Amino acid sequence: MNESSELFESVRTADLRLATIGWRLASTNARLCDRQEPGTGLQIHTLDQFDSTNRPAAQAHFGFATPVAIEGVVPSSPAAQAGLRADDSLVRVGTVDMAALDGKPGTTQRLVAAQLAIAALPLDAPIEVEAIRAGAPVHVTVQPVPVCKSRFELRLADDFNASADGTMVQISARFLDDYPEEQFAAAVAHEFSHNILHHRDRLEARGVTWGLLSGFGANVKYFRQTEIQADLLSVYLLANAGYSPRAPIAFWRKFGPSGGPSIFRSRSHPQWRDRIATLEAEVAKLETISARPAIPALIAERSQPLSGDWQSLLIRSR
Repeated sequence: MNESSELFESVRTADLRLATIGWRLASTNARLCDRQEPGTGLQIHTLDQFDSTNRPAAQAHFGFATPVAIEGVVPSSPAAQAGLRADDSLVRVGTVDMAALDGKPGTTQRLVAAQLAIAALPLDAPIEVEAIRAGAPVHVTVQPVPVCKSRFELRLADDFNASADGTMVQISARFLDDYPEEQFAAAVAHEFSHNILHHRDRLEARGVTWGLLSGFGANVKYFRQTEIQADLLSVYLLANAGYSPRAPIAFWRKFGPSGGPSIFRSRSHPQWRDRIATLEAEVAKLETISARPAIPALIAERSQPLSGDWQSLLIRSR
């Protein structure tokens, strides 16, 4: 295997690890989400998302026969059960004609368009998939399951950054490299919680300012409220998905004192020791609930404007 192939396979493995965690969180917590999509378990990529230098090698390695192909398939997902495989080139997914999707070379435009178009298909109707495998046509039927509506994207960067914009969770690969799977899942679940709780929409309704100014003035109270709410919900998302609800506590015990710049350290975010104390208390509450999925009361508040009251949510460390 040459250097390019090793790199492509490394990225594929990392992307599928995040996709598998995202699938596990999104499928087991579907009842907590009022925005859903048909879940297939497909991890797709496009030829034009590779830069011009790597594009010929990517086409040769992955065997792109169409502009959109399967990078990986989440194990035991509907796509896996239907027999779809990595490196199948997609012709059509339901009513979505892959060749008709727009995208400029060197961008992820076509990838996002494909993801959004598949997400807009009916929740529980069978999806007919046409693909090309090693030059031969493949026709399968995928029976999707309802999952929370959100894309999961690995950011190929050597830093500790994560974000959620209402429709997507993006997290740096450095987390995947430096943290055990459950702690990485805890970071993903935190960002995913922002999407489930419609935090982006609710923050915009409050007219807050993002970036460096998020830690100043009236912005602070709203951002801190959303950060603590995301911490609290992540405990339930993880437990429902079969992860340890204490994973966020382990994450913060390692990440909190580690030092270094990160969005997690800005003034808009609570102090890490207080986050651990708050998480400990929420885990204790969860342990009294036997039903799964466990659904916290704050789910019912997501249609309400943010109050800015973060103090009542936070438990101070001693």
